Amino acid sequence: MVYARLQEVTDELVAALAGLRFSLPVTHVYNPLVYARTPYNHYLRRYAGAPKEIVLLGMNPGPWGMAQTGVPFGEISMVVEWLGIHGDVRRPPQTHPKRPVHGFDCRRSEVSGRRLWGWAAETFGTPDKFFARFFVANYCPLLFIEQSGRNRTPNKLKAAEKSNLLAACDQALRRTVEVLAPHCVVGIGKFAASQARQALANSPVVVGGILHPSPASPRANRGWSAQASAQLQAMGIRLP
Repeated sequence: MVYARLQEVTDELVAALAGLRFSLPVTHVYNPLVYARTPYNHYLRRYAGAPKEIVLLGMNPGPWGMAQTGVPFGEISMVVEWLGIHGDVRRPPQTHPKRPVHGFDCRRSEVSGRRLWGWAAETFGTPDKFFARFFVANYCPLLFIEQSGRNRTPNKLKAAEKSNLLAACDQALRRTVEVLAPHCVVGIGKFAASQARQALANSPVVVGGILHPSPASPRANRGWSAQASAQLQAMGIRLP
């Protein structure tokens, strides 16, 4: 039942985003919910049983994580070895030469995903113990790539282009929260936390935020796991 309802949410989000267009400097847009749907479905089917206590909410896919595996923060070794997920990954209609999609054959490692799932593994031990209370989702499923190959985050899109994008992502988040029924949504990074607060403003769900595990963050490079645990505990979230 939960799986079927989240499939509906995903289908509606994919449809809402399909007609959106983005101008320069964005030249390529990847949606792994389309071309990497098989492993994403595996992730939902295996780990999205409701209810959840906490939903951890990322911003959007990384080029060497979800863009390759379809799993939020989906660093390949953690997805395969800890989450036990594999599956066929097709290719986006157009790929940037500096951001190829090789699926599970990709040899690059996404630091943010390795840190997030590494923290979950260190803290909870097994996926079953982690997902008994937590779920990890992304606010926006699209990866935006500039002509240079640089990633462009959703918050840096032009205002006119963000409007329909954020409206669709807000609606998907609200519906996901209805299905999973968490008491707390935790944005991973400032953007995800801010969007969650806006989207869930009329909801009884508590919204908080933690530091993003990106290696571009000097703070995150000084022991992200310990800082994330401390921030969660400061929100009253119990950890083992």
